[in-house]
Amino acid sequence: MKVFFHLVLPLILILLCSQNSVVQGRLLSISTKPDPKDAAATARWLVSSNFWGVLNTISTDLGGTPFGNVVLFSDGLPDQGSGIPYFYLTTLDPTARNALVDERASFTVSEYPLGTCGKKDPENPTCSKISLTGKLKLVDKKSKEAEFARNALFAKHSEMMDWPENHDFQVFKLEIENIFLIDWYGGPKPLTVEEYLHPKLNNHGFVL
Repeated sequence: MKVFFHLVLPLILILLCSQNSVVQGRLLSISTKPDPKDAAATARWLVSSNFWGVLNTISTDLGGTPFGNVVLFSDGLPDQGSGIPYFYLTTLDPTARNALVDERASFTVSEYPLGTCGKKDPENPTCSKISLTGKLKLVDKKSKEAEFARNALFAKHSEMMDWPENHDFQVFKLEIENIFLIDWYGGPKPLTVEEYLHPKLNNHGFVL
């Protein structure tokens, strides 16, 4: 039964994604840190493996000053990342309020919390980091995409299911337009959104 569940669940998720007229990333499982030469695999591994990051929006309370906030996120069920960060936000918090006025946003995660940087400083180029820039959009709460996102978020962050209902938490997603990745010496790695969302098969991961 466990084998059946493991094989069928990814197909169900793919079906859910295909029913939406939105850009979705290829479901991908990457269990170990990829070779730094493989920018797409490294980027997807960073996003899928992490639990939290810093989400930056344009502040409506501070006259357009960039406002960074530590947030939880998920891009899919464990080991089944889509590449697209989803967030569970409330307008009681500035981040959601900002996004509803100005969707411009960026989201940064680091390899350091994963414990794979050893004794290296988080700013060491070999300790990978990625910033995704784009639009922070509210997802229709009745859509299949919102259902997919809630399942992904609750699977990684079970505490979310007990967050107060009267806070009206809603699903937001980052619609990615640009990618800034550092995973080795020599500056940022060139990586398009298409390459990130639909990486080629390699020896580090496999398409689900």
